[in-house]
Amino acid sequence: MNGRKEMEERNKIDAEDIKTNHHAHYHTQSKEVINRLARAIGHLQKVKAMVEEGEDCSEVLIQLAAVKSALNGTGKVILKDHIEHCIVHAIKEGDQKELEELNKAIDLFIK
Repeated sequence: MNGRKEMEERNKIDAEDIKTNHHAHYHTQSKEVINRLARAIGHLQKVKAMVEEGEDCSEVLIQLAAVKSALNGTGKVILKDHIEHCIVHAIKEGDQKELEELNKAIDLFIK
């Protein structure tokens, strides 16, 4: 396996581990996250159309950077909500596993 494929496989495994964790409390920013994701999806569909129509590569890259920024902003909202609710709850409950999973998620997010 090449290095990139190995990294993707490791990330996939880590993401699967994180995905299996279900919280028993409410996430206050779910609607905002859903709205942000919907906007990013719409924007990405427009970028795809730009590529299909043969638009200038520079313009496509600029729009991709905007989509990337939107997704990073969405990730920050999720992270903040997670820290304010899930992690606070985990600390109160003495749940070390939750803190370890947060560290894994942060590592994946900032790559």
